[in-house]
Amino acid sequence: MQTLRIKTASSQDTERARPGPRPGPGRDLTPLLAGAATAAGGFGAVLALVDSGSPLRGPFTLFFLLAAPAAAIAAALRGLEPFGRTVAAVAGAVVVNMLVAQGMLAVHRWSVRGGIVAVTAISALLLLLVLVRRLRGRTTRRRTD
Repeated sequence: MQTLRIKTASSQDTERARPGPRPGPGRDLTPLLAGAATAAGGFGAVLALVDSGSPLRGPFTLFFLLAAPAAAIAAALRGLEPFGRTVAAVAGAVVVNMLVAQGMLAVHRWSVRGGIVAVTAISALLLLLVLVRRLRGRTTRRRTD
């Protein structure tokens, strides 16, 4: 009687067999989608600030009000996994919008323009703090290396 053995491929063979990133169109759409989202959000903010009567004002402004703080919060949560980071960023964006609305209503200064400006300022401040933290971390690591 003869024993048959199945030869398995080594990890080096499987690494070589895996195809790398394919060149061509559709390779990486992330920058394109990020640019389109930025343009749509900016367009919504501008439509709201100029008090346009366009039917696109509502959806684009809502997109801006969710995307701007979510992007800022997602930038701050760089260490999380993508799904958890997305959920936390969207939840944080809703919280930022609710706090802005509640604060404006509490002081009897509610306005659409004021809300857009406040959310923009908070989102820009969050992004600026993330940028400063990253730059400070780089200079600290360079000094210690």
